[in-house]
Amino acid sequence: MAALSQGTVAFVAAMECEAGCVTARLANAVETREFGRRVVRGLLGRRSAMVVVSGIGKANAAAAAQFAVQSGASELASVGVCGGFEPGMKPGDVYEVDRAVQYDFDLSAVDDKGPGFIDGRDTPYFALAACGLFPAKTLGTGDRFTESDADFPLLRRLGVGLRDMEGAAVAQVAETAGIPCRAIKCVTNTIGETAGAQYSGNLVRSLEALSKAVAEAWNI
Repeated sequence: MAALSQGTVAFVAAMECEAGCVTARLANAVETREFGRRVVRGLLGRRSAMVVVSGIGKANAAAAAQFAVQSGASELASVGVCGGFEPGMKPGDVYEVDRAVQYDFDLSAVDDKGPGFIDGRDTPYFALAACGLFPAKTLGTGDRFTESDADFPLLRRLGVGLRDMEGAAVAQVAETAGIPCRAIKCVTNTIGETAGAQYSGNLVRSLEALSKAVAEAWNI
């Protein structure tokens, strides 16, 4: 894992409401639209920062992260809301991510490694820089928001504590680029309840907690 940089940190956020947790804290903010995405550049505390609103899903997140790298980012960050997968988690809880896995990627029919192993790698996990400000969890990233329990055995086997649709894709781009990646996530919904209803009912409160966590994590 590359050491944290003091260069430009690029935040990849799937939705405008998640991006607002960072853009609201930028000084000297300048907004552009590049490659179909909203991009905001400014200062986050003493650091140069940019925010890219990616859109939902792994492909969108990876494209936004690659754009950020090619625009000069020396650190990537995935910020947003997520599902909590462990007992005792509740909406509004904030976590860091120390490793992430793309649980819906599966080449096991041809390489026998099992779900999550991106081709050419000897581990399904991408390492992230967790700085100890919040409890660290394993993030499972997949291109589906579902209330089905069909994925539960696999997620438990992979040690997943949080679920989202972007984080591991951002981490993959960071690994390829050789730069550090952080992820700060706030729970909106937990297992055992109707995920969609929980998400809608808890989104505002969770975004408020996420915004405070961003300020703490980047010392502003």
